[in-house]
Amino acid sequence: MQMYEAVNVLGEALQPCSKRPMTGFFRDGSCNTCWEDSGSHTVCALMTAEFLAWSKYVGNDLSTPRPEYGFAGLKPGDRWCLCAARFADAALEGCAPKVMLASTHRDALREVSLAVLKEHAAQSK
Repeated sequence: MQMYEAVNVLGEALQPCSKRPMTGFFRDGSCNTCWEDSGSHTVCALMTAEFLAWSKYVGNDLSTPRPEYGFAGLKPGDRWCLCAARFADAALEGCAPKVMLASTHRDALREVSLAVLKEHAAQSK
C-alpha cells in the first residue's frame, strides 16, 4: 500500500492525530490514507459523548472495547481518525465532533467541504 502525500486540509504538512489511542488507517497515529482506504479515515476528530452515542446508534460503535482487535474503545476527549463520510453525516445531523484541521488529511475534502470542517474546527493545543 502506498500512502498518499501527507498534506492537511490547510495545504501544510499533516500533523499527528493521536498515538494514545493509536489511530489512523495505518495505525501510525496520523490520518494518512491511500487508495486501499475505502473508508477515507482522514478526519482527525475530538470525540464527544454526543458523537459516540450517535455513531453507535447508526451502527458504528466506537465506544465499546473490542479486545480481540486490540481496541480499547473511545471516550470523550480522545482524538480519532474518522471516515470523512461519517463525519459529513454527523455534521448534517448536528452532532459532529470538533476537528483538528492540521491533522485532517486533504483527501477528506472529497467528502466534506473545507467550510464545514472549519465550522467544526477545534482550537489547537
